[in-house]
Amino acid sequence: MNGHACQSAADCEPARQIDRARLREANINPATGLATDYLNHFNEAIMMLELIPVMPDCIADLLGWRVMSYCEHFLSTHQKHRELVLAAYEAADPQARHSLDELTASMDQILTATRDALRLHFSPAVTGALAQEAAGQLKALVARAGAVINGLDVTGDLPMTGVAQAAVDALLGR
Repeated sequence: MNGHACQSAADCEPARQIDRARLREANINPATGLATDYLNHFNEAIMMLELIPVMPDCIADLLGWRVMSYCEHFLSTHQKHRELVLAAYEAADPQARHSLDELTASMDQILTATRDALRLHFSPAVTGALAQEAAGQLKALVARAGAVINGLDVTGDLPMTGVAQAAVDALLGR
């Protein structure tokens, strides 16, 4: 499934017709129509990468992790508001959705390349360094994706310092 089509467009509520309170209850940003819950998929991979230097057995877990689009992720969960999340994604701000999809593609590429490299059975030191480097790159991209989901302008090469706090501030309306 590609990152854009969760269901038929005819089944989607236009963003302006989805109640903002329903969106907030489902942890969907009302301004963008996107949910930060998707980032848990990548945070899981980051956690495994960070454990690899001290627990090399985590490599097997990371190799079992699979790339999933936004829609695939939510379709595979039993999240209470899954249908609303998918409808909101279809009706989401096109620029925010495009930016999120681009960031997701970058994260998927990093994870795919890292997993391919880990299959080569490097020394523990090289494997640990590779895992840590990938985790660092992914953390910056997850922070950037969180900023996009929360409606922050992240165009250009912005430093990631303070993005997490800015995302919290945007979410809380500060």
